[in-house]
Amino acid sequence: MSKFVYSCFIIILLFTSCDDFKDKKTTIEIIDNERHYYPILTGQHLDVVFKFKNTGDVPLLLTDIITSCGCLVVNKITTKNVPPGEEGVISMTFNSYKNIGYVKHWIELYGNFASSLKEELIFDVNVVPNALYTKDYEELFQEEKAKEGGVKDMVDGKENNLGYYLDLD
Repeated sequence: MSKFVYSCFIIILLFTSCDDFKDKKTTIEIIDNERHYYPILTGQHLDVVFKFKNTGDVPLLLTDIITSCGCLVVNKITTKNVPPGEEGVISMTFNSYKNIGYVKHWIELYGNFASSLKEELIFDVNVVPNALYTKDYEELFQEEKAKEGGVKDMVDGKENNLGYYLDLD
């Protein structure tokens, strides 16, 4: 029983300590922001990792991360609470299936920032089509499904052959 009480005490302590810093503001330094990546082929994935440093005197509390596109997925955040003087890392994957040409993305970080409501991570890349043949989105989607082994089609059936149903009410 004492382990349970001890665990509850630690959890309550963590939550109350976060409330102490919620209203206090801090500063952040984003390392290598506004990046320009080398061109990639349509359909390739680009791993993007941003490091940031808490340059203030109170812990940095990240409350939300919003990407500019659904093709950009946040994989991992090393910590949402960064102590003063420490670094945090945000790892993302950019999926270039739906893009051709120049692509610029913004990732908005929300937290207890002193200078503004949000901070932005920015990068751009040129997505170039294959020189021999440019596949459309549906062809790339079908290739992605085939890589997974086609299990969904075997279980659920193909979208155009799902059959029918009757309303018996």
